[in-house]
Amino acid sequence: MNELQVKIIQLIIDSLDLEDVSPEDIGVEEPLFNEGLGLDSIDALELGMAIQQQFGVRIDAEDEATREHFRSVASLAAFVSANQRSEQAGSAA
Repeated sequence: MNELQVKIIQLIIDSLDLEDVSPEDIGVEEPLFNEGLGLDSIDALELGMAIQQQFGVRIDAEDEATREHFRSVASLAAFVSANQRSEQAGSAA
């Protein structure tokens, strides 16, 4: 588990007020929705806003790939990592 994944796990717990969940309860490849952690669409909106605030990464709810980005902590971390780099490069230009 890398540092970004740890931060995202903690962000999930904090932003969604998951009082009965500890970081050790969330696997990086575990599905975040349905049979996995059990998040729903409202949770996705709240998590998307928290990610934007914490990491400065915009998530387009209309984008077909967004569902895949939110599949697991690992896929969310990959999305944040890739988009932080591209937004930093864009602001440096």
